[in-house]
Amino acid sequence: MAQSLSSFADLIRSVEHSAVHLEMRDTYAISNEDEGFAAWKRGHRLDPDDRESWWRPWLDLVQEVTAKGVVMRRARIVGEPHSEYIRYEHSFTFTNVAAGEEIRWLPRRQASDLTLPGNDFWLFDGRVVQFNVFDGDGRWAHTDETDQPAVARLCSTAFDAVWERAVPHEKYAI
Repeated sequence: MAQSLSSFADLIRSVEHSAVHLEMRDTYAISNEDEGFAAWKRGHRLDPDDRESWWRPWLDLVQEVTAKGVVMRRARIVGEPHSEYIRYEHSFTFTNVAAGEEIRWLPRRQASDLTLPGNDFWLFDGRVVQFNVFDGDGRWAHTDETDQPAVARLCSTAFDAVWERAVPHEKYAI
């Protein structure tokens, strides 16, 4: 299923209690990140004291949703040593935290005994799952959505297991 950014934003806004996101890839090839990733490779880093330079639509949405009491948590399972993309992603994650997301990192070797779904996912209010399907090069391919209770339980259990073991962003050094 193709999904526009505005329809995803509407879905996030409709959440009443929680939105959790599990990321399991070491590389993503998201076209709207190309410029920022290239700048990072050249040495550019975001300034934590200059919110105007990094406050963008996603962070505004996170702040809006968390301000109404929705808990937003993101867990990332990552390989070590870290890929260049993960180092880039880690460098700006403080912006997500400042907006209201709680973020944790789990080294992949510590996830070997966990039952995990085959794709990254969002779980909304413990009921609706959106799987983000990527191709082998990390490009987004499509989104699959389901409200099947067994799938929601699997994703909830997987996320909770990762979250329990993962290290809070502020303590995870790269």
